[in-house]
Amino acid sequence: MLLTISLSLLNASSDIYKQKAQELNLSDSRYWNLLLHMQDGRSEIDDERFFLSPNGKTDAKDELNATIDALLNETAFDDNATACRFPARKAWLKEKLSISNLPEVKCEKYDAIVKRLKPKSVTLVFPSAHINSPASMFGHTFLRINSVYDSKLLSYAVNYAADANPDEENAILFAIKGLFGGYFGRYSLLPYYDKLKEYRDSEQRDIWEYDLDFSEDETRRMIEHIWELNETHSYYYFFTENCSYNMLWFLEVARPSLHLREYFNYQVIPLETAHVANLENIIKDKFFRPSKRTTLLKYEELIEGKNIHLPLQLVDFDISLDEVLTNLNIEVQQKKYILEASIELLEYKFSKSKIEKERYLELFHELSKARAKLGQGDKLDIKTPPNPIESHRAIRATIGAGSRDGDAIGFLGIRPAYHDLEDSNYGFLRGTQIEFMNLELSYSKSDLEVEDATILSIVSLAQRSHFFESLSWRTKFGWDRNSLESTANFIGTVGVGLSWGNKLGYTYIMADPLFYLGGEPKSAIGGSVGIVFDRYNSMSTNIEASRRWYDNGEEQNMVALSQSLRVSQNTQIKFKYDYKERGKQEVNNKEDSLRVYLNLYF
Repeated sequence: MLLTISLSLLNASSDIYKQKAQELNLSDSRYWNLLLHMQDGRSEIDDERFFLSPNGKTDAKDELNATIDALLNETAFDDNATACRFPARKAWLKEKLSISNLPEVKCEKYDAIVKRLKPKSVTLVFPSAHINSPASMFGHTFLRINSVYDSKLLSYAVNYAADANPDEENAILFAIKGLFGGYFGRYSLLPYYDKLKEYRDSEQRDIWEYDLDFSEDETRRMIEHIWELNETHSYYYFFTENCSYNMLWFLEVARPSLHLREYFNYQVIPLETAHVANLENIIKDKFFRPSKRTTLLKYEELIEGKNIHLPLQLVDFDISLDEVLTNLNIEVQQKKYILEASIELLEYKFSKSKIEKERYLELFHELSKARAKLGQGDKLDIKTPPNPIESHRAIRATIGAGSRDGDAIGFLGIRPAYHDLEDSNYGFLRGTQIEFMNLELSYSKSDLEVEDATILSIVSLAQRSHFFESLSWRTKFGWDRNSLESTANFIGTVGVGLSWGNKLGYTYIMADPLFYLGGEPKSAIGGSVGIVFDRYNSMSTNIEASRRWYDNGEEQNMVALSQSLRVSQNTQIKFKYDYKERGKQEVNNKEDSLRVYLNLYF
C-alpha cells in the first residue's frame, strides 16, 4: 500500500516537472540540445545507450521527458542509476526545475573519477602532422583536463578517435572507410603522459598546448558531460565528425555562449579548430613540447661529425658503453650529448617495438647511470618553431594573371583544404602537402579551360638524417595539363624517393609511375629532382625539373619554378614559371608560361 502511494506521488511529481519544463520550453534550449549533440533536429550520437527514450535521437522533447521520469523513478541506486549515468543532465534539470525530491543514489565510479581528475582548467592540445602517415598529416586535437597538481603529466586527456589502427590496415581501405563512416569513433579518458608517449615519442609529432580561459565551474560542467558519453560510440567521418569536431561539443557544453561549430560547414580540420579557438579569444597561454624526432635532430647538430655514429652503435649493441666513456679523444660535453642522444634513440626504438623490453631496460639503466656520473651539462636549447595558429587558414582563393606562349591569360582558383609546398610553410611541418578538391581555371581568347582539378594530392618529403632514414613519397589523383596533350587529362600517380635538408632548405629526388586517362590513355615513368629554399619565414623558392618516359616511346621534359612571398598571415603573392614539352602531335610542342598569383586564405 505504501509503495503504491509512493509511486503515485512520484508519478504526479514527474508530471508536474514535465509540465514546468514545457512551460519553460527547455527542450528547445541551446544547452539541452548541446547535451544531446543535436544538430538540425537529429543527435550525432549513434549509440542507443545514450538515449532514455526510443525517439531520443530525433526528439529532444521526448528525451527530456524520459530523463525527468528516469531521474524521479530510479530503479537502480548504484552506478547504473540515471543520475550516475547522466550527471550533466541531472545538474541542469535540477537547477532549471528546482527539483528537490530526487532519490538518493551512490555514484562510486563517477565520484572516483572526479576525485582522481580534480578538474580545474582545460587545455586544447594539438599534435602536429606526422610526416609519414597519411592518416595523421592533418594533425589531431584533444583536450587535457588540468588538475590541482603542478605537474601537467599527472593530468588526463579526453580523446576521440576512430576505433581502428591505420598501421595495421590497408591505407587505401582505411582512407575510404574513414571518409564514409566505416568506423565507430570512441571517446577515451587516459593519463596525459600516455598520450604524450603516443604522439610525441612514437609518432614523432611536436605537441602544442593551448591553455583555455575556462573556469573551474566550466571545467566541471565539461567533465559531467564527458562522463555521459563514457563507453558510447558514434560513426567517425574523417573530414566532418572527427576528433576535432567532437572536442568542440565539449567546449560549447562547458561554455554555451561559444558557437565554435558554426565556423565549419563542409570539413573540420584539426588545425582549424585551434584557429577558431584563437579567433574566439579563449586561448590564454601556449606551450611547445618537441617530439623525439625534433630532439634527436637537435643532437645531430651538437654531436661532432666524427662521433655522430656512436649513439646508433650504442643502441644497436655494436659497441660497448666503455668504448665511449674511456675514449680520451672525445670531450666530456660530447660524451654527455652522445649518451643523452642514445637514451632518446633507445626510447624511440622501444616505442616502435624495434628492441626487446629486457634489452631496453638493461641498456637504459646503463646509459642513464653513466650519464649521471658525468655531471650536469649544457641544457639542450631547442628553438620554438612558428606557432601553428599563426599559419595560413585552410581555404584558399586564387586570382592570377600572366602569359602563355606570348598570349595574355588569367587564372581563378579555389581550394577547400589545406596546404601545398608552394604555400608559406610558416607554422606547418616542412616538406608536407595535402590538397583536397583544388580547382584552378584559366581564361584566354574567350576560352575557359581547366588548369588543375585535384581530387587529392599528398606529399611527404621527409628529410633523411643520421638517425632517421625516412623515405619520401607523393601521390595525386585528379586532372592537370602536364601530359603530352595541352588539355587537362586525369592523372593517377604514386611516387617514392629520398630527401635531404639543412637550415637553408631541402632537396629531393622522386620516381613517379603514372597514368593518364583522356584522349589516348597512356602510362609513364617520371623522374624528378627538386630543391626548396625556405630559410626565411616570409619567402620560399621551389624548383623542380622532371623527365618522363611514356609507353608510346615519347619523352617529355618539364621545369617549374616558383617564388612565394608571405605578405601577411592569410595573404601570399606567388610568381611562377613553367616550361613543358608536348607530344609530337601538338601544334606547339613546347610551352612557356609566366604567372603572378594573389592567394587569400580564410
